[in-house]
Amino acid sequence: MLEIEYEFREQDLVHFNELRLADNLEMQKKIRQNRLLVPGVMLVFGLFYYVYYVDMMTTAYITLLALGWGIASPFIMKIDMRRQFFNKYTEAEKKAMFGIHSLTIEPEYLQEKSPGGKHKTPWSEMLRVEKHKDYVYIYVAIDAAIVIPRETVKKGDLKAFAKQVESMIDRLG
Repeated sequence: MLEIEYEFREQDLVHFNELRLADNLEMQKKIRQNRLLVPGVMLVFGLFYYVYYVDMMTTAYITLLALGWGIASPFIMKIDMRRQFFNKYTEAEKKAMFGIHSLTIEPEYLQEKSPGGKHKTPWSEMLRVEKHKDYVYIYVAIDAAIVIPRETVKKGDLKAFAKQVESMIDRLG
């Protein structure tokens, strides 16, 4: 019966959601379109101003604005997406989510003790384990996972724990 204890923080939630967005091809397409289409339209207006009014100063302002938009828009969209992540949750949900978590491998389920209470997830409901440089993800749904940050593990061997969870999912999942 392996057990680990770790702290789950706001930045870990943000990291997981950004990872999901990075894999979302449709959202990446929209970001690229916004980054290229809006400045492209602005540059067309700038060219129109230059050709029709021969106004180099206005054309220069529009061009600088278009370049600024192309450079700054991904950062602005990232900040807005982070705000949207946190708006999904109430204050009570955030209190129940963030803090010290304890995971215990049981023969029929994975038991989680968190500030929100105890949860038992049967192995048959788990999908997979993904190991990344700074995190281990135990997916319980296509878009939901138990996120374990490597740097905040306080008790237990994360590598052995993840390997055991993987074998339990393969055997009983």
